[in-house]
Amino acid sequence: MTKLYAICLTILSCCVFSAYGIRYISTTSVNQLQAKEGKIKKLSIVAKLKENAHLPVKERIALYHKLKEENLELYDFGNETELTLYGYSFLWGNNLIDAIAIFELVISEFPNSANAYDSMGEAYLQAKDSVKALQFYQKALLMNPDNFYAEDVIQKIKFPTIKPLTAQEKFSKVYTKNDYKTDLDQLGQKLLAIHPHALKFITKDQFFKNIESKKSLITEKTTYPEFAWHCNAIIASIGCSHTATSTMQNAYHEFSILPIKKSFPLQVRWINKQLFVVNPMNNADKVKVKDEILSINGIETAKLISDIYEHIAAQANIQTFKNHHFNTYFAALISYALGLPNTFEIVVKGKSGSIKLHKAKKMARELYDPAINSCLKDLCLEISDGKAAILTISSFNYYEWNNYPVFKTFIDSSMNVINNKKIENLMIDVRYNRGGSQYPSIYLLQHLMNKPFTYYSKAEFEGKTDKMYGEDIIYPLENRFKGKVYFLIDGNGNSTTGHFMSLVKAHNLGTIIGEELGSNQFCTAGQMLFRLRNTKLEVSSANNTHVSTATKLPDQTGILPDFYVSQSIDDYLNKVDAVKNYTLKLMGK
Repeated sequence: MTKLYAICLTILSCCVFSAYGIRYISTTSVNQLQAKEGKIKKLSIVAKLKENAHLPVKERIALYHKLKEENLELYDFGNETELTLYGYSFLWGNNLIDAIAIFELVISEFPNSANAYDSMGEAYLQAKDSVKALQFYQKALLMNPDNFYAEDVIQKIKFPTIKPLTAQEKFSKVYTKNDYKTDLDQLGQKLLAIHPHALKFITKDQFFKNIESKKSLITEKTTYPEFAWHCNAIIASIGCSHTATSTMQNAYHEFSILPIKKSFPLQVRWINKQLFVVNPMNNADKVKVKDEILSINGIETAKLISDIYEHIAAQANIQTFKNHHFNTYFAALISYALGLPNTFEIVVKGKSGSIKLHKAKKMARELYDPAINSCLKDLCLEISDGKAAILTISSFNYYEWNNYPVFKTFIDSSMNVINNKKIENLMIDVRYNRGGSQYPSIYLLQHLMNKPFTYYSKAEFEGKTDKMYGEDIIYPLENRFKGKVYFLIDGNGNSTTGHFMSLVKAHNLGTIIGEELGSNQFCTAGQMLFRLRNTKLEVSSANNTHVSTATKLPDQTGILPDFYVSQSIDDYLNKVDAVKNYTLKLMGK
């Protein structure tokens, strides 16, 4: 785990662990916090320090203390995260003198913070002072026994010759039955302790029955990956897309450790409850494109998919999200669901007998559907026949403390073009948008709303003392779009995208086309990492709540389209964007 990630987890708003890796971090403003309504906004003390970047670090720290003594009510001195990130800006720039000085300030200002000591430990580690690094990491671990990052660094400093297990070693590792069962109990206890809505979609009784059921499957021969597969079912049962087994390198941990020879050796796609071959890979002598697979290793595909879906975490257990996750990680999911077999045999419609497949030579997966990936970027503007505009927003991953100006500039320039050309029909494509910050979501809504609105009905997370951006009234912009709007959605839409589309739906901002969105107005978000004691399996659990003001919509389903348009296998193979084409026809009418 990197320290950057550890810090950012403490300031998450509505974020997503993408099936494609870590995407997104939404935060409250790290440059200025809102004071209570009716009072002056406190200024960012870090922004003030940055204004005086020309001063030596000792003089900047002296300025900090002087302003705290003389202007306590004017500046915000309570934002540990902001001050810590300020220190990291020097650490990342290899300016160790300034980094250590700022971390000393953080420790003095927040002496009860384990994270402050952890940060200092990292600074001394980078400075190659292992003695001091060890002291600070031990202090951090003493204050927070769950800080497994500090635990690992301490072990590495004390025992430098002991190497961590490789992915291959981890895959074949077998722990004791007691280790596995103890970790399953810990998993259940941690999820209930950290997740604010762990029992929203499942009863407590059923949750613990699920754990006991998985414990009964443990044998003396159960391997680590088989155990991780059991854990996925427990995690998925709570219906939260922000909670999953994870590593820093890959959000889907089991995919990253699966040997290629164990993976399913065909590229397949689950469309309209049928499993099709879309690329035979090295089995072209066995099957062809568009063959429908009826069973794998004697298990009917419908039953196999059903079992797999019980192991995929999705907000409110929305099936369209699970569909897309399967169509990305089928090579691993099929293998795990079948018990990690050494060979695969399939039955194909129209062919007699079973077909034994060659072992995979490369890992098959597909991140994006080539039929709809026309933009090739997160943000695109296209003008169609001078009459319609197509705005692709495939990410809200733009943060007020980082790259939000990029999004804002894009929207401003796009709206200028749209308004100058007197465009009457606007298509907004948010397919594949896995979420991000509320800032871009709100800014886009400001160009669509015709009246003031409030974005959040509820925003709750540890350490929150004042309103965050989105809880107050937001006003539409002067250059808002006043024509007809069409929204394209899919099951990939997650997290902040659910907030955005819930307000689109609630305020009737336009026509929605596609499939059920993978999320809705209710977003259990944030991330808190924990690690199981014996197997060292890492889990990220949602730890905060963000709900849009579209509270009359049901929490149990994703945002539903006005026109449901599904993709056929022929659309996929011929790279036909059925949803966009349908929308263009609606525009024509």
